[in-house]
Parts: sequence; C-alpha cells; structure tokens
Amino acid sequence: MTDAPPPADAATGDAATGDGAPRRSRAPLEAVLLDAMGTLIELAEPPGDTYARIAAEHGVALPAWRLGDAFERVRRRMPPMVFPDADARDVPALERAWWRDLVRQVFLATDGTAHFADFEAFFDALFAHYARAAAWRLRPGARDALSAMRARGWRLGVVSNFDHRLAGILEDLGIASFFDVVATPATARAAKPDPAALAAALAGVRAPAAACAYVGDDAALDARAARAAGMRFVDVSALDALDALPALVEAA
Repeated sequence: MTDAPPPADAATGDAATGDGAPRRSRAPLEAVLLDAMGTLIELAEPPGDTYARIAAEHGVALPAWRLGDAFERVRRRMPPMVFPDADARDVPALERAWWRDLVRQVFLATDGTAHFADFEAFFDALFAHYARAAAWRLRPGARDALSAMRARGWRLGVVSNFDHRLAGILEDLGIASFFDVVATPATARAAKPDPAALAAALAGVRAPAAACAYVGDDAALDARAARAAGMRFVDVSALDALDALPALVEAA
C-alpha cells in the first residue's frame, strides 16, 4: 500500500506538511543566471602551458607543470578581485594590476631566479592572450543548453568573478546574444560568495531571486552565493557536458 499524498490546503492549494502546516510551492522559474569559467566556458589549455609558452617567447624557460602548480597556489591566496570604492573608470586598470601581481607571484614561486628582460612586454602579451576567444572554448553542449533554456522562456544572465574582458570573450565565442545581463565584480561591485554579486544581476533578468536559479561548478563560491541570495542552485561540477542542464534547472 502506497502512502497517500499530503492533503492540499483548501485556501492555497499548497500541499500540507506532515504536521498539517501548508508547504508553500516555489515561485515559477523566470530566469537562470550562470557562472562563466568552469561552467559555460573553459580554458583551451592549462594555465601552466600558456604561461610557459608565452614566457619562452620572452626569453624565460620554465616547466609548464611547475608554473601550473604555482598558479594554483598563488590564486588561492589572492584577495578577491573587487574594488567597491573605486571609480568605475579605474576598475579595468585595477583588475589588470591584480592580474599582474598574480603573474609576478607565480614566477617568483616557480623560480625566484628567473629574469625577464622586459616583464611588462611579457605580461602585456599574456593579458592580451586571455582576452581573445582562442584562449577559451565552450563547454560541450553549452550552446544547445542555452538555446533550450531560452526556448523555455527563461531569461538568461551571467554572473562571474572574472574581469572586464568577459563580455568580449562571450561575444567572440558567439554566445553573448543569449544573455540579458553579464555581471562581473567590475559592474556588480561585489564578488562571489557575496550574494550581492548575484543580486546585482536581478534587474537585468527582470526577476526576483525566488524565481531565479544559479548554475555553477564551485560549492565554496557559487552554491554559497546562490543560497545566500535566495536562489535555487544547480551544480554542474560533475557534468562532462551540459546537454542535461535544462532538465536539471527545471527540476531544481
């Protein structure tokens, strides 16, 4: 014998919980916000490989694996790339300086004796590389998933902790037109896991937090931010491709 479903509340139509209190149904989904790096797009090659290749072009030869290891260690201890009190016109330069500091620390951590004849020329080339679509690729199934979510009538947006280069990258990868808003620390003046980073995108998708889902791959940043903002969260960290994403969002 199967259990009977809990009775519906006569006034609201919501199902009742076991103690008789009505359980409110969730607001219909109106919008989906998505993380960028690791969720929608990914690097075309590991950071260590890129750093080693461009460094070699500027006279410094270091093993890619050591640079990659140093990158991960330095990245974890860097402060958030957010400048809430800065003039908006100054933020791109401040973000670039943040990356310059990270890159400098990566090479010092890899080999403190390594010397660039012109570090600024090297960093200019590296920073420009990551602004181009060639440095990135779409996650498998990303374009089809975005099309399917649009077809369901959901408004879409991106909320990322990346910098001011993101909008151009999405444009060059051919997916910018899917989004009503692209929010980064430069525009939101906040970075995940601060829920203000997600809240800043709500006006762009014209939906309240309760009617939004946030899609990400990082429990420490994405899930915490979504829950604190009052949004449902969809974790794609275990997905090799995004074909199943629309169904996962619908079920969230």
